[in-house]
Amino acid sequence: MTIQAIRLKTAIVLVIAAFGLGACEGNNVGPKQTVGALGGAVLGGFLGSQVGGGSGQLWATGAGAVLGALAGSEVGKSLDRADKAYMAQTTQATLEHTRSGETSTWNNPDSGHSGSVTPTRTYQQNGSYCREFQQTVTIGGETEQAYGTACRQPDGTWKVQ
Repeated sequence: MTIQAIRLKTAIVLVIAAFGLGACEGNNVGPKQTVGALGGAVLGGFLGSQVGGGSGQLWATGAGAVLGALAGSEVGKSLDRADKAYMAQTTQATLEHTRSGETSTWNNPDSGHSGSVTPTRTYQQNGSYCREFQQTVTIGGETEQAYGTACRQPDGTWKVQ
């Protein structure tokens, strides 16, 4: 089998694997997740194509594409820079201005990700104000909760402890 034939088969396997995995994810797939899956499939397929020879190489290419697509899809679902900026701005403003027990929310209309911040207790420690808070983040319909403590710095920002 010529190198061109192997490359053609590799490209076909990559495209089939990437689109096949994208289709089985359902309607909750965002553009970043799709791009992550496609990018992971291409990279995984390329890395797999460097292993072995003949039909073993084709098998490694396909396996690399599938594994790369799965990994890329998971990375694409995570919070992006804009999500983190919305969350950080909301957290800072909430810790500074919101009463304990009141919830502030954020939403990134581009990704569909959202979250909330609720201060639960305020106290002083070594002359600084500190606040305990509960935070939620919702990605792809799944919500995760976290609890933390932040203390106000001399420059007015809140630093998570």
